[in-house]
Amino acid sequence: MASSVAMMALASSSNPFAKAAEPIVNLINMAAGPLMLIVVALGTLYCVFLGVKLAKAEEPQDREKAKNSLKNAIIGFVLIFVLIAALNIMVDPLMNWMNQSGGTQINMDAGGTNS
Repeated sequence: MASSVAMMALASSSNPFAKAAEPIVNLINMAAGPLMLIVVALGTLYCVFLGVKLAKAEEPQDREKAKNSLKNAIIGFVLIFVLIAALNIMVDPLMNWMNQSGGTQINMDAGGTNS
């Protein structure tokens, strides 16, 4: 325990940007949850809008255009959520790798703040 406290003190004293970056990192961590909810809501509304557009299309080329737009939107949203899930899975291994190879000390507590 004393060793980790000493390493954190050494890391914070050798990194002049740690104090400047901490509020920014905290703000991003706090905003991530609400932003995800907004993205999900907007994505759902957009897909519903495209579905209605597909249902109302009368011409075959309009139906095909609306169908391709809906398909592309669904693929895009699935890709976004897969990448976000992969990033969440990779956060701990990336922090460990940075701590070991870069000589930095990055810790994330349960609240998502950098300490």
